[in-house]
Amino acid sequence: MKVRLPLAAVLAIAFFWFCPAASADPGSAGSSSSLQPFLGRWNITIATPAGQIPSWLDLSEQRGFLKATMTGRWGNARPLPKASVSNGVLTFVDPKEEEAAKSDLIFHATLQNGRLVGAANGPDGAPWTWVAVRAPSLVRQGAPHWSAPLSLFNGKNLDGWHEFKSGYFPQTGHWTVADGDMVSPGEGPELVSDRKFQDFKLHLEFKNGPASNSGVYLRGRYELQIENESADEPPSHHTGGIYAFIAPQPELPRVTAKWRAYDVTLVGRRVTVALDGVTVIDNREIPGLTGGALDSHEGEPGPIYLQGSEKGHVYFRNIVIRPAE
Repeated sequence: MKVRLPLAAVLAIAFFWFCPAASADPGSAGSSSSLQPFLGRWNITIATPAGQIPSWLDLSEQRGFLKATMTGRWGNARPLPKASVSNGVLTFVDPKEEEAAKSDLIFHATLQNGRLVGAANGPDGAPWTWVAVRAPSLVRQGAPHWSAPLSLFNGKNLDGWHEFKSGYFPQTGHWTVADGDMVSPGEGPELVSDRKFQDFKLHLEFKNGPASNSGVYLRGRYELQIENESADEPPSHHTGGIYAFIAPQPELPRVTAKWRAYDVTLVGRRVTVALDGVTVIDNREIPGLTGGALDSHEGEPGPIYLQGSEKGHVYFRNIVIRPAE
């Protein structure tokens, strides 16, 4: 789709290309008073020629130095090698290795009416603009009341769902229904529920084919991992983990060709996950977006989204949700 850039975004591009302060050394620390207005968690929306990209940034101060953790277009939340504030300009560097780019992606921004407004160079050198708002706390008051169970999959077809192509990787094939099960295509599109939800209890059953990987995105923004081929990756990348943020404890053995069950409760940012009846995440906070999120609007309801862009085939059945009333 075409991206119509607001005036603030156009000015940000001009700022990036012509403001001398934007070329300040990204390794410089900045004073504590200059860092303070920038600290905290930020939800980013990046405008590119190909469309909008959600991202997430956490800025903290350690011994007078600015530390940055970022979730980029895909992959895991990761510490950045350089971040600084100089003359009111925030600068941070996303390494080229993380973004399949020819050169590092250098981001600049200034604070404008409580938002970060800035620019960056895209992986192909094309200019990007971006805006970030402070991530909401999502703290809830009182215990939720759950509605009656709602089935999201009828076992016959994909009514109530639609495919979504992220555009990051080559994608072929489509989701199918076989013998009453949803089947991921393997390196194909994602599958997104038509309905959106805020807080909920979710039950679903899944089965990994050989060397397969998928995930369940809660509100379309937080990936609960499903895999049997990532043993060499960190525990938070394994089945039962919120990707790159929360490792399952205990970690249960990964299996192939066996049905398993997730029972998930999501209230605000707090998540509890049971795998095959064993609690592996107990009321933990999800800090922010995981890679592949649909958008960065954390305060809004979002869909259930099943990952289809990873390799292998994963099967799903008995997808039932109880939204909060």
